Amino acid sequence: MRMRTVLTSLAAVTALGGLALVSPTAGGATLPPPSDKAAPAVKADASIMADPSKAPGGNFDLGIWQLQEPVGSPGSPTTISSSRLQGANGFQDSYFYTDTRDGAMTFWAPEKGVTTPNSNYARSELREMNRSGSAADWSLAGTHKLSATLRVVSVTSNVCVGQIHLGSGGSSTKPLLELYYRSNGDIILGTENSPSGGQTLHTVGNVSVGKTWSYTIGVSGGHTIDLTVNGSTTHYSIPSSFDPYKQYFKAGSYNQSSSDSTTKGARVAFYGLTVSHS
Repeated sequence: MRMRTVLTSLAAVTALGGLALVSPTAGGATLPPPSDKAAPAVKADASIMADPSKAPGGNFDLGIWQLQEPVGSPGSPTTISSSRLQGANGFQDSYFYTDTRDGAMTFWAPEKGVTTPNSNYARSELREMNRSGSAADWSLAGTHKLSATLRVVSVTSNVCVGQIHLGSGGSSTKPLLELYYRSNGDIILGTENSPSGGQTLHTVGNVSVGKTWSYTIGVSGGHTIDLTVNGSTTHYSIPSSFDPYKQYFKAGSYNQSSSDSTTKGARVAFYGLTVSHS
């Protein structure tokens, strides 16, 4: 199995007796804390503790990810390459940063922001890449998993926190699946009915806003979606119409509501993120 581990091992992270409030920097400038960062910090388990004084790339292996942010030109959001994301002094800004109290890799997507041509919603989201720098594009055959430990810090209505998205093999720009978190705490899996569209929703759990939870989304055997939320696993069939397509993972804050507001939106904090293929 090829395991791509995004959270560094504890051996590589200095033990923290207490979490110092150290302000991260981007381009040498101190990042202003967003308003809802005043909420109490979540005390992460020791197994997922990270150094809050480092950029996300100092705590997480971002060599297999590219970041998309809700800024840029209309229809062409800014992307940040893996090489820029990596390291303790790697890229961060007000849309993607380390929470300075608990080390969480945090994504902010406002309701008003630059979107892709095929979406009306802004996102601050990682897209899976290969170590070589090329875009990940894997077959449904085999076993593929994306696992995360996270909390939704705030959300106006609905946010997608993980996806398996269609890659090459056809003209569709749809996802195979999206994992949503709604403001009432419901966790909902959306499975696409076909590459041409239509989504079936499955309620798979409920966690209060601000509480930490975990998920694993993946596929196995070419025709089965495997979903685990807080230890509870369910399976869903993949229609044969998806067979020609390859896939890739996405994770972060893909906000599912839009308005003229730059202060309303979805903020999502990740404490662990792993990808595996076999």
